[in-house]
Amino acid sequence: MNDSPSLTENPVSAQPDALPLGGLLALACAGFITILTEAMPAGLLPQMSEGLGVSPALAGQLVTVYALGSLLAAIPLTLLTRGWRRRPLLLLAIGGFALVNSMTALSSHYGLSLTARFFAGVFAGLLWALLAGYASRMVAPHLQGRAIAVAMVGAPLALSLGMPAGTFLGTTVGWRLSFAIMTGLTLVLLIWARLQLPDFAGERADKRLGLRQVLGLPGIRPVLWVTFTYVLAHNILYTYIAPLLAPAGIEADIDRVLLVFGLSALLGIWLVGLLIDRWLRPLVLISCSLFGLLALSLVFWIDSPTVIYSAVAVWGLAFGGLPALLQTALAKSAGESADAAQSMLVTVWNLGIAGGGLAGGLLLQSWGVVAFPWAVALLMLLALGKRP
Repeated sequence: MNDSPSLTENPVSAQPDALPLGGLLALACAGFITILTEAMPAGLLPQMSEGLGVSPALAGQLVTVYALGSLLAAIPLTLLTRGWRRRPLLLLAIGGFALVNSMTALSSHYGLSLTARFFAGVFAGLLWALLAGYASRMVAPHLQGRAIAVAMVGAPLALSLGMPAGTFLGTTVGWRLSFAIMTGLTLVLLIWARLQLPDFAGERADKRLGLRQVLGLPGIRPVLWVTFTYVLAHNILYTYIAPLLAPAGIEADIDRVLLVFGLSALLGIWLVGLLIDRWLRPLVLISCSLFGLLALSLVFWIDSPTVIYSAVAVWGLAFGGLPALLQTALAKSAGESADAAQSMLVTVWNLGIAGGGLAGGLLLQSWGVVAFPWAVALLMLLALGKRP
């Protein structure tokens, strides 16, 4: 991999007002496969527990080590590969999923399965650090936000539609065949991405900023702060959604509630995609404010099914476009160091996920679910204090 100028011109450079949908949707599919690979063991926990001969608690660590891989690898791998050409690097990250999902499908040994899942997280950390920067390079500056929004659509699709479909498939044909199918889809995506994505040069050695220099660029720290506080608040609710529904007596409706969240998130992404390049800062402010206001509604009416469903719909609407908003803000602030900045976002995002699980558990044990809305409202106030 070298630092020479790109030999492949950006195919949309002559048409600055056209989105290269084929390439952007390939990036979205990469995100879809990444999230589905991460979340499938949660939906297939009993089957994988039985198949690997371990307890459900140990099977659940297949999700934990995935997140650990992303957390540990995103920044070091991104810094290590900054000089590599972008398309080969992206194809390597996508191809890694074909390898690790094949290992998961074939493994009968718990230790080998854990190893495969850890490296799945490693590939995910690298891929998520690349996606936003890749999408922004494919379009003119005034379309970068919209391009990133299209590239990010795979994540909510995986959570709202892919997870139920994957769980159904796993219970129908078995978890091993489900991961084998994921491998097949990944191989198809590799061919699609190779044909649709332009290639770009990596960062030149004389233009690479150190990690502290990137962190010191104007706008980077506020974006990372909003990322951490928002994701922390989101995961306090999302991780403990079942006990959150208990006061209203609708804990049995968890699938329906999550579907409402997923569909609202898709609407949020669509709206953000329309407005992001003109109203980036106001949209971040609106998202944080909506999340804080719905939390306050739960403070007073947490036992009302109608309020719960309404709050979840607003929550999905507010959260759906958030990744695109934050990644666009970070890409604009970081410039040529976008991939390094995005690796920081990946790390901070995973810290928010882990922190949400930990903080939510402590709140639940100490004060019960009534503490959740207060915590979310407080975190949104902190986020609004340093919005990007």
